[in-house]
Amino acid sequence: MASPNGTSYFLPAERAQGLANYPHARVVPVGQQIVYVSGTSSRRGDGTYAGCATDEATGKHTLDIRLQTEAVLSNIEGIIRGATGGACGMESVLSATVYLTDMKDYKGMNEEWNKVWPDKTKAPSRTCVQVAALPNERLNVEIQCQALWKQ
Repeated sequence: MASPNGTSYFLPAERAQGLANYPHARVVPVGQQIVYVSGTSSRRGDGTYAGCATDEATGKHTLDIRLQTEAVLSNIEGIIRGATGGACGMESVLSATVYLTDMKDYKGMNEEWNKVWPDKTKAPSRTCVQVAALPNERLNVEIQCQALWKQ
């Protein structure tokens, strides 16, 4: 196995390549368990949101895609480590779906993504879509994913 999240597959160089660090596909080894991680946001345990500043006078929220993405990925790592008793982390993520409220945030999200997975051969497969809204106006990114766990 090339990586804890399976083997990466890339189209030949003359074909379209990804815009960030992710393969075209990942191949799952036989006998692996899959951990399904629900859509995760930047919400903290105290109910506040990383990457969201609120103007008390106007109630307007200013959202920072980089801070939110960093927090989302950190929250996902905590979920995976907790669900597997510490046996797996972000290196085990097989596939992810990223939900953005505005594609103008795609570049900033990618910058944070690439910090977690600097080597695209070890990154999960990924889909990114723009959605009309997320469950709270303080959010501009949510990610759900699956991770492999060899018990």
